[in-house]
Amino acid sequence: KLNSLSDRIFSLTFDVISRVLETGPGWRLVSPHFSSLMDSAIFPALALNEKDIAEWEEDTDEYMRKNLPSELDDISGWAEDLFTARKSAINLLGVLALSKGPPVVSAASKRKKGDKSKGKGGSCIGELLVIPFLSKFPVPSHGEDASSKAVQNYFGVLMAYGGLQDFLSERKDLAVTLIRNRILPLYYLDPCSPYLISTANWIIGQLTLCLPEAMCTDIYNSLMKALSMEDAEDVTCYPVRASASGAIAELIENGYAPPDWVALLQVVVKRISAEDENESALLFQLLGTIVDAGQEKVAAHIPGTVSNIANTITNLLPSVPDPWPQVVEQGFAALVAMVQAWDSPAPDENKEHEKSAWQLGQTAIAQTFSTVLQKAWLLPVEQMEPTLDSALPPPSCVNDASVLLEFILRSITSMEEITHMKVFELVVIWADIIAYWDSWEEEEDQGVFNAIKEAVSFHQRFDSSGFFLKMLPSQSANGSQSSVISRVSSFVTRAIAAYPSATWRACSCIHTLLHAPDFSLGAEDTRMTLAVTFGEATFSYFKGVSDSPAGIWKPLLLAISSCYICYPDAIQQVLCKDDGNGYTAWASALAQVSSSSFTPGLSSESEIKLAILTLATVIERLLALSMGGTKVLQDCYISLMESCIHLKDVQEDG
Repeated sequence: KLNSLSDRIFSLTFDVISRVLETGPGWRLVSPHFSSLMDSAIFPALALNEKDIAEWEEDTDEYMRKNLPSELDDISGWAEDLFTARKSAINLLGVLALSKGPPVVSAASKRKKGDKSKGKGGSCIGELLVIPFLSKFPVPSHGEDASSKAVQNYFGVLMAYGGLQDFLSERKDLAVTLIRNRILPLYYLDPCSPYLISTANWIIGQLTLCLPEAMCTDIYNSLMKALSMEDAEDVTCYPVRASASGAIAELIENGYAPPDWVALLQVVVKRISAEDENESALLFQLLGTIVDAGQEKVAAHIPGTVSNIANTITNLLPSVPDPWPQVVEQGFAALVAMVQAWDSPAPDENKEHEKSAWQLGQTAIAQTFSTVLQKAWLLPVEQMEPTLDSALPPPSCVNDASVLLEFILRSITSMEEITHMKVFELVVIWADIIAYWDSWEEEEDQGVFNAIKEAVSFHQRFDSSGFFLKMLPSQSANGSQSSVISRVSSFVTRAIAAYPSATWRACSCIHTLLHAPDFSLGAEDTRMTLAVTFGEATFSYFKGVSDSPAGIWKPLLLAISSCYICYPDAIQQVLCKDDGNGYTAWASALAQVSSSSFTPGLSSESEIKLAILTLATVIERLLALSMGGTKVLQDCYISLMESCIHLKDVQEDG
């Protein structure tokens, strides 16, 4: 019997049998015992037991990790050690179901691990044995609870169906029949067994690709019922709601449109609270999926939704400068999804009433975001002990928080709003955080780059006093003084060599940072320092990839061009600092990038104009250096002519 041996030993036993079945002799050895194996070993390992019930109440997350995984391991006889008897039994069942006979291996070829060839033609064991075996167990009747043998066995049936994902995905008609006749009736039992419903939700989530459109509404209604299931007096229903949340998200991501987006939105928002962090984290994920898919159908409700969940997020933010918990990170991700949904259906300028209502919503959202960021960034700094080396808030959700800040910056319409939303204070802390941020591999960064460009635009519109260029004390460990622009530039400089996409974004920001701010406000030295720093970083990276022409040349060389246009002498010194031929090497490469034959070539009008201006300046400099007959000068001249023609074509087409 199953209880006579440890769970671990049974797990290893099932794993061994799975591997044996991957060989011809092994399959022939085991196949006569398939029925007894199902009846006496596999199914007992799947059925609900006392340990499951205890774990459900005492360690719900562990129960879900073991029994309701978000992703199933690939079914294979060569699977790695699965550690629990149930997981190993599910894997073995999947191997059995797909099997059509002993594997055939030619003498000339060695069998590869994980190869699932099971013979050709004929019915597989899933059709001949597994499905008929599981069909012996009827759907439980009304009034039966977890102590009922029928419920315990049917739990095993559901776990088995979950393990047959690969098998059922190849037989969609069978999958639909099982869901209609063997799974959906569970939602109408009185009372509903949470152990069965949670597993049913999980199976539906695994089989969403098999579902016909006509069936999705019934399934969705059943999942909504599960999502709203309240805890009983002595039984938590968190796994039911969590698995329902995941299944609904799978439905929506696979193209299902709920009949009432707003009702779904309201149900989810109502359940999000600071009292249950784990459940709220899952609901934040579902909320993001709903908003992302619903777009204009939920847009009108976004300001109110943002306000509701922002209150929860601020209550969940730690009061000490520790990394934020997962639920807060998921909350910020949901806010970002709402930003994207709100931006997509912006009304036409000619529709004044709609535009006015939209602007009110925009301002309300910006105010809410400001409140969240003040709690996340400003309050920790104010409460920080002066003895600490660094008074910076934790670098959590930097990209998502940058998206919120960018939204605030582009929503501002008056100085009163700037003061009320503490925009300057938020920008200073944000610039301090990103100046030392170094999580390129762990976190997205597009939002940071977008916020940088929006911050520069905000500076042009509202920063008449040159606040962004003033020297301000840093909250970092070294406590040095620097300007907002300098801190932002520190981030951009490190981004140049981070990874290719970051290089493109950073180089684009270099143009913005050098040419958009008003450096006439007594900060010309800052501009030169930035140009030299950017020039050194971009040329250093370029030298590492200069052996053969590549697409990454374009952003690097144009970024150097931006620096060069500002300070030709200083940048020429940078280029020649370690190599006397550095200047001509850059000029030659720029000529290549600007030629009509280079891919990716110059595409936008601004790129072409920058290349033309730079090439003209370079040609003058080369002539002054008595390099009139050199190949680099000829290349620059030819590319200059081609770029002028290209610019004319682009302007005519545009």
